[in-house]
Amino acid sequence: MLPPRAGELSAHPTEGARPAMTMTSMVRRVWQSQATAVLVIALAIVILWYGGSIVMNAQLQRDAFENADQKDYTSAQFIAGTLNMERPKLPAPHQIVRELDKTVLQIDPSSKRSLVYHGIVTLQATLLGFSIGSILGVLLAVLVVHAASLDKGLMPWIVASQAIPIIALAPMIVVILNQFEVTGIVPKAVISAYLSFFPVTVGMVKGLRSPDPLQLDLMRTYSASRPETLFKLRLPASVPFLFASLKVAVAASLVGAIVAEVTKSEDGGLGARLLAGSYYGQTVQIWAALIAAAICACVLIGIVGSLDRVVSRRMGYAR
Repeated sequence: MLPPRAGELSAHPTEGARPAMTMTSMVRRVWQSQATAVLVIALAIVILWYGGSIVMNAQLQRDAFENADQKDYTSAQFIAGTLNMERPKLPAPHQIVRELDKTVLQIDPSSKRSLVYHGIVTLQATLLGFSIGSILGVLLAVLVVHAASLDKGLMPWIVASQAIPIIALAPMIVVILNQFEVTGIVPKAVISAYLSFFPVTVGMVKGLRSPDPLQLDLMRTYSASRPETLFKLRLPASVPFLFASLKVAVAASLVGAIVAEVTKSEDGGLGARLLAGSYYGQTVQIWAALIAAAICACVLIGIVGSLDRVVSRRMGYAR
């Protein structure tokens, strides 16, 4: 019997090993994916959260057993008690999920007990303030880039404006605007705009100055005017900087709206929900409002990121 050829020796092992290699590469690809990293971090946070709830609520649960004259209890009963208290120091994740289910899905969105109602109120002020702040930031950046005196005289004041704590400034803005009979959503939008204009201004100044000096010299060679240089060179070059700044600005705008609602809570909003929960000691309600605010921020940043990808593809930027 003739010995098998070299090609025949390598053919079968390769065919047999190919599925194993494919499975290994697939597992490696899944493990290294962004979704897996997010899930692992989220799982770690949930585990630490449950541990923190047990530790922080332990004394309250001991007091509850003592008040009920219950001395014989198991570790399982003790842990279950710390994770299901009515007013815990730190609510467990499943308690917040139940609160979100009740206030988002089971209550009419038009009711003031619904987080959907309060979320819409907050988003209205956020989007109006974000729009005002973004437009103001772009205009200030254009002025700063084209006027050396404004770069030296205005930019330090823009930076210094963010040194004032917004929690101290918000009541002053509300009171001043109320004296001019400006009420409703506008005062909250002004506070949102105050926080959101700064990152847009700084980012756009960097973006408008990003073109290469050779490109600017080429525009001068073509006898391009300042407006032509702005619209044909500086603004297109600043688009990546603009969207990076907008992601920060929209989150800051949401924070500004919530802070304003804590100051002016009669109109509702997530900030008013936080204030009410703090006043009545409803920690589960507070955390549910915080999670709802975080979800709103993620949605807004995701929308800005989607617009960034669309615009970048249309303009030929690699993303």
